[in-house]
Amino acid sequence: MEDKTKSGKERDWKGKKRRSQLTAEHFDKAGLERKAEKMNDCADTLVFKKTPDGLKLYQAWFCKVRLCPMCNWRRSLKIAYHNKRIVETVNEREKVRWLFLTLTVKNTDAESLPETIKAMFKGWNRFAGYKTFKTSVKGYFRALEVTRNRDPESESFGTYHPHFHVLLAVPPSYFKKKDLYITQADWTSMWQRAMKLDYTPIVNIKKVKPKENLDDIKTYEDEFKKAIKEQNAILEVSKYPVKDTDVVRGNKVTDENVETVLALDNALAYKRLIGYGGLLKEIHKELNLGDVEDGDLVNISENDETANGTFDVIARWHVGLKNYVIE
Repeated sequence: MEDKTKSGKERDWKGKKRRSQLTAEHFDKAGLERKAEKMNDCADTLVFKKTPDGLKLYQAWFCKVRLCPMCNWRRSLKIAYHNKRIVETVNEREKVRWLFLTLTVKNTDAESLPETIKAMFKGWNRFAGYKTFKTSVKGYFRALEVTRNRDPESESFGTYHPHFHVLLAVPPSYFKKKDLYITQADWTSMWQRAMKLDYTPIVNIKKVKPKENLDDIKTYEDEFKKAIKEQNAILEVSKYPVKDTDVVRGNKVTDENVETVLALDNALAYKRLIGYGGLLKEIHKELNLGDVEDGDLVNISENDETANGTFDVIARWHVGLKNYVIE
């Protein structure tokens, strides 16, 4: 089976399905049999519609287990689409500047990870409630990411690094007005106070810049190109926080990966990893974009709704071939 985007890039259904089955093996070894079974059966059958633009997914069953690579791939596509729509709408209506903010805490072990993440969400609520933040920030998109630090000398296979990635929309005069501009030191101080830390955390703040610099922006065409590149840069923060390569390393079932599965499955249970605030939250609601974490993973955008008059293409997962086969 081949399913390609308009640009000709192949959608890696086979790769994601194989990763899901490998992750399911780890879940099974971890004693999480019910989730393992659901994940193993995830996206076994894909029903597409033939359209002038190529194949469009029409029906499928996704397990929605938090660490499933197949489901997280679909969630990532949906977040990127949602943020594209939101950013476009914001830029059409008013002038803003976009910033990337990264908020960290010290690395933690598996046992302390759930409490650390719980404290970070409480800390974020205090942080976003400060007068300085509310004065300078018009809206935000926030995502929690947890990465694994592999330490070969550690008996527990290493530590975990939870952190927030935040996309901020600020007024165009943000860098010119003293009552709006927040220095690197102030961002750090605010996060330290919000988290009630006895150490200085690492905080990074930077402007969103186009991936390529243009020498001279004079024409409408150049402005358009700059906007597209800025949008591409913004979408980098839109990937779903749980990356399957951070959960399962390599292609074999290992004790290290099993420990990671247990730690992350426990720490991220019943947590909403992404969130919107201010102007971005208002536009998300206005556009009726829906819930990414628990919602529909078949239709990524409104263009995915296809007419009933097209032909069905059914692809089923072949256990022996480890690939999708067209019926």
